[in-house]
Amino acid sequence: MLRIKTPLPEDAEEIVHDVIGCCIAVHRELGPGLLETIYSRAVGIELEARRIPFEIEKAVPVHYRGQPLCYQRLDLLIDKRVVLEVKSVDVLHPIHLAQVLSYLRVTGVRVGLLVNFNVPVLKQGVRRVVL
Repeated sequence: MLRIKTPLPEDAEEIVHDVIGCCIAVHRELGPGLLETIYSRAVGIELEARRIPFEIEKAVPVHYRGQPLCYQRLDLLIDKRVVLEVKSVDVLHPIHLAQVLSYLRVTGVRVGLLVNFNVPVLKQGVRRVVL
């Protein structure tokens, strides 16, 4: 397996690797073209089968100048260390990446995965974001 130099601890890298594996398993089974919620739920089932802790549609508070504004829902928060944003779109756009960056800033989590399931091979749809 190819390892990339990273500022993340090894255990966080292992979680990222495991999450990508879960996404690949889901994509192999379901293929492209379904709704994002279907993929999110299927990834949840895969995470559960692998005994990886996660929260689906996790509501996190958003603050501005120390004042609470509202709550933002994350598709999945895995092991309190990885934000997973699930997409099923023709093309990932810069705004999708910006969305993951905003989620990382709001949560204080250091790593996020932006995964577009609407691709022939999932490797083409995975984007990793590290703060």
